[in-house]
Amino acid sequence: MKKKVLLALVILLIAALGVYRLPDALSRQHAATKAATLSLTLFALGTGLLAWDWAWTWRLIMLVAILFAALPLASHALGRAAAGSNEAE
Repeated sequence: MKKKVLLALVILLIAALGVYRLPDALSRQHAATKAATLSLTLFALGTGLLAWDWAWTWRLIMLVAILFAALPLASHALGRAAAGSNEAE
């Protein structure tokens, strides 16, 4: 369980490095949303297993569900804005 939390931390750090190093807005957006979704899901799973409390587990499940709904929508909106402003090139 602690391994899931540590794996989530490593993936989140790699995503942050990708946001810093990638050249254009669309690549940075891809690094931020895909890796953040995976790492936060692993973090919530690891935390839920460590806490072993149903009240926290349901909250974490709701957090992951909201992330799965919100992050792709935000990514799409940012991509359209970047494409419209010619920063995506």
